[in-house]
Amino acid sequence: MAKSRKTKKSKQYNRPAPVAPVVNDSTERTPEKAQSNGNIILVAGIGAAIMLFWYYHLLTLNQMTDLSNGLMMPDQMIGGYGVEHIEALRAGMDENAVGQLNYLHKTAGLLFPLFLSLITMLAVNLNTARGAIRWALWSVPMIFAVTDLWENRAIDALFTGVLDPAAVQLASTLTTVRWIFLFATLAILIGVLIATFVKTFRQKWDDSKQGLL
Repeated sequence: MAKSRKTKKSKQYNRPAPVAPVVNDSTERTPEKAQSNGNIILVAGIGAAIMLFWYYHLLTLNQMTDLSNGLMMPDQMIGGYGVEHIEALRAGMDENAVGQLNYLHKTAGLLFPLFLSLITMLAVNLNTARGAIRWALWSVPMIFAVTDLWENRAIDALFTGVLDPAAVQLASTLTTVRWIFLFATLAILIGVLIATFVKTFRQKWDDSKQGLL
């Protein structure tokens, strides 16, 4: 009896220990994966912004001249415009043409500044350290988006009611400021991308030289 109890006891102690489940670390979020995902979104966003710029500025606004006796839309006039130009537009555009301009402002005219601003801010966020410099770079596309949307509403208001010279001056100023911040936003986006490319190229070059040594 003692022998059998001993045997049972030894069998209990010889049972294999439970195996811990294997954890797959491939799904864990790492800085490298976050950077890679951000770059994918960045490339897609830049492509969308380019398409929207082409559609809004180079296609549809140019086509609006067919509905305005060949007169340029205020949105395209970088140097601004005066009361005479708006009066000529009001005389040359019927209700349908004004409605189409207003529709453009609510669609492509809304999406383009938002897309470009968000993509520029993403590029700065991915490639710039936290601090005052990042906030300074962020402020430019934010001002551009706000000014662009404000300009759209100001231009639409010029085609309703009695024409106010002060309203024309405000819309003209917003148009000029908007173009200035558009160029500044593009400069930041391109500059950040070039700086990132140069930094990555130098790192790979240094790594390759160390590997040869």
